Order: sequence, then C-alpha cells, then structure tokens
Amino acid sequence: MTEKEVTHLLNKLPALRQEIHKVIVGQQEVLDEVLITLLAGGHGLLEGVPGLAKTLLVRTLASAVELPFRRIQFTPDLMPTDILGTEVLEEDHTTGKRFFQFNEGPIFASIVLADEINRTPPKTQAAMLEAMQEFEVTYAGKTYPLPRPFFLLATQNPIEQSGTYPLPEAQLDRFLLYIKIKYPTELEEISVLKNTTGNRGEAVRPVLSGADVLALQNLVREVTISDDLVAYSAKLIRVTRPEESSIPFVQAFVRWGAGPRAGQALILTAKARALLQGRFAVTFPDLQAMAYPVLRHRVLLNFTAEADNISTDKVVEELLKGVELPREVLR
Repeated sequence: MTEKEVTHLLNKLPALRQEIHKVIVGQQEVLDEVLITLLAGGHGLLEGVPGLAKTLLVRTLASAVELPFRRIQFTPDLMPTDILGTEVLEEDHTTGKRFFQFNEGPIFASIVLADEINRTPPKTQAAMLEAMQEFEVTYAGKTYPLPRPFFLLATQNPIEQSGTYPLPEAQLDRFLLYIKIKYPTELEEISVLKNTTGNRGEAVRPVLSGADVLALQNLVREVTISDDLVAYSAKLIRVTRPEESSIPFVQAFVRWGAGPRAGQALILTAKARALLQGRFAVTFPDLQAMAYPVLRHRVLLNFTAEADNISTDKVVEELLKGVELPREVLR
C-alpha cells in the first residue's frame, strides 16, 4: 500500500466518526472503543442500562460501513440453529433427487448485533464460540466460512438479572473489549432530547467499504511498538495472577488472573488506538487507556471482592499504579 493510499484510508476515519455523530450524541470514549474493536478485527461486548442507545450505536455504525448487517434478538427460547442456520431437505425438480441444503443463519453477516446476549441459555451462547474465534461455522460435519470482515457486537443490561444467564468466562474471553456505557452529561442529554423528539433526522451515508475495513485491519498490525512497551504489557498481564503477583490488592481480591490472550488484546487494541489517532507507533497512554476494557472481563474476582464491592476496574487502577513504568517513559 502506497503512502498516498494509506493517507486516503486514514482520512476516512474522521468522516466515519462524523457520520455516526449525526445520530449518536456524545459517548466519544465508547465510540472510539467500538471503532478500535472493529479496526483490531475483534468483537465487543457493550454493557449499559436501558435507553443509552447501545443498539442504535451498532445500527448507526452498520449504516456508516457498507457491509451486510444482521440483528439477533436473544431470548430464552432461542436455539443454536436460529443463529447458525440449519439444513433443509430440498428436491431437484429435474432429477427428482432429494438432498439437504444448508440455509445460513443471521450469523452470516459482516456486522452482527447480538442484542441482550445474556438472555439466552448457555447452550445457545456457546453456539457462537467457533464463529467468534475461528470465523467459521460447523454444521453436520461441514465447515462454512463467515464473510470477512466479521464483526460481532453484543449488548447486555447490567441491572436486570431476572431471566438472564451470565456469560461464561470462556465466552467472555472471546470478546476483545468489554465496553461500559455511562449516562450522558447534562448538555448531551439536552441535545438528545432535542434531536429525538422532532421530525428531523439526518441520513447516515456509508464511509467505509468492506475492503477499506480489511485494509485498515492489516494496517493496524503494521503499527510499531517498542520492546519496552511489549515487556510492560506482559508484566501488566502477569501481575493480574495472584500466584505470581507482587501487588497486595491483587492477592487480596483476585481469584484468577488474565491469560496470554489478554496481552495480545492489549497490544493489538493499543495499535488500533494509535492508528485511530493518526499515529503509527504505540505510546504508553495507549496501553493505559486500553487496559480497562481489555482486562475488566478477564480478571475473576473472589468472594471478598464481591462482599466489599470491589470492581475489576478498581483492580486495573491498582495494577497501573503498582507496575513499574516502562524504561522509555522513565527516560
């Protein structure tokens, strides 16, 4: 890719933000983390109370990216075949022979919204593991590749636990980032009320194509990171594990720490954040910013932490305080 092509591609990212902000007011940090997830080629879990535009954000992103989009509403009676697809008995009218034809489910789209994913039982949740990790679906012994790029965003409500099934750790680990959506500021909420209670509505135009997304995902991996920052990332992940951590807070409140996939996610998303800001090298603030959404679903707290109302974000905060800064920052 030439320098001119790279510049042209990167210039599309501010335009993408602008199109999404035609509909979504504020939530800049959330939007950046969603875009980082897309650029890094992973999947995101969005958590927020009802009414914070989780579904609208994903729909708007799909409108601004020229890719096939499907929404799956997760319910207690949803079956794996409702997501993956199923085989149907067909007949060849010319020969009279019957055969099984695989009908693709809604997972066969480039952008998939898994709405209220924790409302479906574990059997159905587990049906998405292969799709999320391997970008393919196996049915009746045959493997079907998913379209590329493939980007899944799931939503869940943190306050309503009745009739929900918490995601198992193995599935949580498949999400690159765990993104929390907070309430808007007062000015943002006033803007939301003005924009959503009248007849005016701005159309969102496509900015990125599928080829653009794939090119950006490849470009992310070419962003450089120093050996000092790689070593810092590894140390940050390793001290989340109580058996080898020197941080008292971790020893007191963490049951299980993060695995190597967390380190991969931290570096990859830091690269995506750098590229989103127009840089081709990872800086220390990139790693600091991504530590929270990378680790908040990969650190398992113990009963003491739950009793004391300690969150994983608090653990990450203590980690960032307790781990020695990389040499290039100290210099």
